[in-house]
Amino acid sequence: MNLRKTTKRSLTEQIVDQLEQLIETGEWPLGSKIPPEPELMGQLEVSRNTLREAIKALTHAGLLKTRQGDGTYVSASSSLGPVLQKRVNRTDYIQSLEVRHALEREAAYLAANNRTESDIEQIRLCFQCQNEAIQNGQYEDFADWDVAFHKAIVAASKNGLLMDLYEHITDALKEMVTKITAKTGDAYYSKDTHEQLLNAIVEQDQVRAVDAVHHYIEESKQHFIQFGGSMNEIN
Repeated sequence: MNLRKTTKRSLTEQIVDQLEQLIETGEWPLGSKIPPEPELMGQLEVSRNTLREAIKALTHAGLLKTRQGDGTYVSASSSLGPVLQKRVNRTDYIQSLEVRHALEREAAYLAANNRTESDIEQIRLCFQCQNEAIQNGQYEDFADWDVAFHKAIVAASKNGLLMDLYEHITDALKEMVTKITAKTGDAYYSKDTHEQLLNAIVEQDQVRAVDAVHHYIEESKQHFIQFGGSMNEIN
């Protein structure tokens, strides 16, 4: 048996772990600006160079993003996020829909059983807002609210791992919706099917909830094909 000698971790690696934990636990929320260098140096008791190396590593991993002259912001809640986003961006449309089908089908099934009144209120709000956006031709707002609608359902599932996985691919999915809109000239949206999903979750009908997900995914596929789209052209 060949065993490798253990190595002592560098101070920079230890700082990376501490900062990453702040991000993953939500103490540094997604989109928030991290404290200034002097404050972090004092709290961590490290030099400026060590801190900058740690921040550079987290930036390279996609967890942080530096804005010139403004500061550094949290751009992902875990190192898994950027990896999944890049993978989705390289995936053709049909495969992305298949992944959505798998995740959203399970989310709908669980949400129909586990949802609370607060969850229902949030899902309804997103449903109403996406309807208003599409009626007014506000496609970018529609994409935002459509993603929010599905995220609210995933949140209602009460499955933490499912929530994390879905959270990490939503940016890429939203970008894909925007690209499809640009290609087809409109934003496909089935109000009836989404309303069926909402009602099924409200009534805690798991079978109908899953069926609604299946229908809007299939409708999305057919809509894109109808406009002559090659499933590899989106990217």
